[in-house]
Amino acid sequence: MFRQFLPLVLLIGAAFTYPNPDPKATKNAERPIVNTPLGQIQGVILASRLGKQISAFRGIRYAKAPTEDLRFQPPVPADKWESIYNATQDRPLCPHRTDEATSEDCLFLNVYTTKLPKGSDQPKRPVIVFIHGGGFHSLGGGSNWLGPQYILDQDVVLVTFNYRLGALGFISTGDKEAPGNNGLKDQVLVLKWVKDNIASFGGDPDAVTLTGYSAGAIAATLHLVSPMSRGLFHRAIIMSGSGLGQIPIPHDQLDLAKKQAKVLDCVDDTSANIIKCLKTRTADQLGESHLKFVEFGDDPVIIWHPVIEGDFGQERFLTAHPIALIQKGDFAKVPVMIGLTTDEFAARAFNVLANETLKKQMGEDFQKVAPIAFLYDRDSENSKTVSDALKKFYLNDKALDNSSLPGLAQLYSDAIVGFGVNRAAELLSEKSNHSVYYYRFNYKGRYSHFYLPDSNGTTPFGVVHADDLIYMFYIQKLFPIFKDTDPETQTVNKFTLLLSNFAKSGNPIPETSDKLDSAKWEPYTTKSQKYLDIGNKLVLNEKLNEKRYAEWTKLFPLSQYADQKSR
Repeated sequence: MFRQFLPLVLLIGAAFTYPNPDPKATKNAERPIVNTPLGQIQGVILASRLGKQISAFRGIRYAKAPTEDLRFQPPVPADKWESIYNATQDRPLCPHRTDEATSEDCLFLNVYTTKLPKGSDQPKRPVIVFIHGGGFHSLGGGSNWLGPQYILDQDVVLVTFNYRLGALGFISTGDKEAPGNNGLKDQVLVLKWVKDNIASFGGDPDAVTLTGYSAGAIAATLHLVSPMSRGLFHRAIIMSGSGLGQIPIPHDQLDLAKKQAKVLDCVDDTSANIIKCLKTRTADQLGESHLKFVEFGDDPVIIWHPVIEGDFGQERFLTAHPIALIQKGDFAKVPVMIGLTTDEFAARAFNVLANETLKKQMGEDFQKVAPIAFLYDRDSENSKTVSDALKKFYLNDKALDNSSLPGLAQLYSDAIVGFGVNRAAELLSEKSNHSVYYYRFNYKGRYSHFYLPDSNGTTPFGVVHADDLIYMFYIQKLFPIFKDTDPETQTVNKFTLLLSNFAKSGNPIPETSDKLDSAKWEPYTTKSQKYLDIGNKLVLNEKLNEKRYAEWTKLFPLSQYADQKSR
């Protein structure tokens, strides 16, 4: 999830109180306690949508507080504890612009399960580790955003977590002062924690499915190629995002570090002075300065990027461009489920066309604005050529007006999500010896992260970015929990079953069943290009948005990555 719906969130305002959707089911339940290698942990009992008892352990520390001398440093594993650890509620989010509580001491995770070990009964359920989205600058793993009530009706263990955001997680000066990727190294530490501790919660450390959404999906594709993540997960679900498209992955972000310094009245003459001064600023000052970096309306959606790290003696998360690594076979070859929603970032087209200043700016200076909005390298020698080609293909070289909406909506969607996801499906299916299952989420329910502007929030435009998460998690911050009589429940049942089947076996439909519309899901190949449409029915189709993605492939050929090496 990027920032597409944050204005709606900000309107909601008040801090949440987490409700139990079925208080009677758990009124007298004891608080569960588990024994882990780190110590005892006490949680609470929640109820799933179908009334199962969920043992919820929220706010478990997985790393020491990344404060003071540990700010801008790789994460340090948490120490053991002696007394019973209280894991009964969410901890604050990592610092960013939000109406919710934040703290720089934010490296905590949540574990949800419906079957704990007891005596000789030692369950080994597949584990889904979920990396939240938010453009690497917002959101978190809290249960008001990622409620377990839907996915935990399936027999899986769910892990959600916070990782450092913005400058606190991704500042990179291109030298030993700040090599970069600390937010991604937080994620690696979560995977190590899962390997060492998840059996205590009934999870199987040898059946871990790394799942990421949006920026989290970009991260998931980078974990596939990271030497730090190797062997820590066994399947991957990549949802509405990819690090294998045209979105730049620089070697450093010194320019951003300098800008961050200036924003907070720090000197910017050397890397050492930048980092030294930024350590004296508050975490809130760093986290809340995001709007100082946007350049065109609310664009770009990603500002603080993962980077290809130079070797300064540190353990490196990313050693070369992920496309180059995959092309030479240097990646974790695991089963992959990957997909997108039908309309992804279409809402941004509405925002541009409804704002006369933005519409005029994009219309009159498309070559300058396009790389900012559509996330490609503005400094490359062919940037203007790419901009001209995209304007011709999507907008027919015409001035922007209301008739531009369909084309501009597709352009935003393909640039931020679609092309990268499609290229990932192609590359991974070609280079891996495991299956790649490709999908488009096309179910349009009553709720959405974007409604038609003249509908008073009652009519979804389509199926936009994060709308599929409505059927995986109870997003209490925005939507009601579904009842059995609600039309959306069939999609909840199908989608969570597809996800859990994949987590269990590496195949989302291991055998045909009425529960999944008797559908058969063939793996994607570059020859057949099969994908599953997840709509009112599950239907196998082929060649998703073929002409649109072919245009991007022509503009960003794989050959340009062939000679990229680590530094």
